[in-house]
Order: sequence, then structure tokens, then C-alpha cells
Amino acid sequence: MPTSKTQTIEVLARHVRELQDEGNRIVLTNGCFDILHAGHIGLFRSAKALGDVLIVAINSDHSVRRLKGDRRPIFDENARKEILASFEMVDFVCIFEEDTPLETILKIRPDILVKGADWLEEGIVGQHEVEGWGGKVLALEVVESQSTTGIIELVVSRFGGK
Repeated sequence: MPTSKTQTIEVLARHVRELQDEGNRIVLTNGCFDILHAGHIGLFRSAKALGDVLIVAINSDHSVRRLKGDRRPIFDENARKEILASFEMVDFVCIFEEDTPLETILKIRPDILVKGADWLEEGIVGQHEVEGWGGKVLALEVVESQSTTGIIELVVSRFGGK
């Protein structure tokens, strides 16, 4: 059994099997989680309430750069991982290198996959697979005024010229 909340995907996948064999419901969410805000906290609280164990998979720095551009992430993967691991409602954190979490989802095989409702338009990666093994995929409400990009734009507009 892992003693740290931060684990590799491989170690976590083995541990998840043990937890599921004991009857625990595993919830997985993923994202860059670059600058945390109230919307993220609400997502983590709601996700944790759906099961027994909450795993947060974060994009690696390389993955964030490919998705968001060379100026991101603001906080590197180790800082993001440690910040997320400090939250009471988060049981485990892992980092994935790919641009989508599909490989991580396939290895961890969560009972419930959670994303913010803002992902419904693009489609939730892993939905077909999770539902295929009998799991659930849920899109939870998001706080409209909260986004990492919006926070960065606000900081730049207020302090960019100083």
C-alpha cells in the first residue's frame, strides 16, 4: 500500500485494484490544474463525495505546453502535484505525459470519471471506455467566473505594465 499521496500511474493502478477488491469506489478527475481556484476546489469536493477514493491526474509540464502554449504552466508539475496532494479531499495525485488522459484512465480503471461540464461540448475523453466496463462518467457544474486563463488575463491587465 502506498504511503505517499503522490504516485506513479503504474503504482497507483496496482493499488486501485486492491482498493476496488475491498469494495472502494474510485473516482478519477484530470486536468492541468495550473492555477487553482474556487472552481477546482468545488470540483474536487463534489468528485470526492461520489466515491471513496479521489485520484487527480495532472498533465505533465510538457503536455501543458503542447496544449496551452509555451508560457504555461505557471507552476511546474512538481509544485502542482504537491499542492493538490495537500488537499484533504484528494487521496492520490499522479502525472501523465500524454495530451489526453486516456492511457491513465485505461490503467487506473476508475469506477467514476469526473470532468467539469465545460468539457461536454468537446466530449469527455475516456467516456466510452469507462462506461464500457460498467463505470459512470459525470460532468459536474463549473463556476462560470472561474478559469485559470481568466485569472492570468486579470493579473496581466492589472499588473502587466508595472
